[in-house]
Amino acid sequence: MNMKTKILSISLLLSLLFTSCDVVDNLFTFYISDEASFSVNSGLPVNSPFDAPTPDVTTNSTAEFENNNTNANLVKDVKLKELQLAITSPADKTFSFLKEIHIYISTDDTDEIELAYLTNINTTANTLYLICTSAKLDKYIKASSYKLRTQITTKETLMQKVDFKANMKFRITADPL
Repeated sequence: MNMKTKILSISLLLSLLFTSCDVVDNLFTFYISDEASFSVNSGLPVNSPFDAPTPDVTTNSTAEFENNNTNANLVKDVKLKELQLAITSPADKTFSFLKEIHIYISTDDTDEIELAYLTNINTTANTLYLICTSAKLDKYIKASSYKLRTQITTKETLMQKVDFKANMKFRITADPL
């Protein structure tokens, strides 16, 4: 075997090895969706960050893990893949009032970390897709519930209460049972 053939064979073998690992991971990857609703009252200060009260999110992760032939002990990687924020009321309200938003996640047993954010918001849409952090979220999704804290900075005064819904999509990679 000449040197060129050896190099080609080794390259092919390494390529196959890396590809097969990705294929195996994809076989044990699924998604969990959660949602949370919260409101922002009128008359809040402009250009000053404030927290919008967000209720705890009860997870159905145990059932989702079972539906995907795994359990919490076998989950090895959880990442937020998408967070869509929509205004649900008033119907004609857009995100033109919003300067930036940061959403944080925590549980009673874990520290708070940033989940998603968007800065320099300049849109007249009533739906936004936030930038997801690359934080590892295993401990949060395995818990029976988690807390969200939403920090908002407005660029104009709100004249009425605004209601939001956050739709979150988590990518779960686990080992099979």
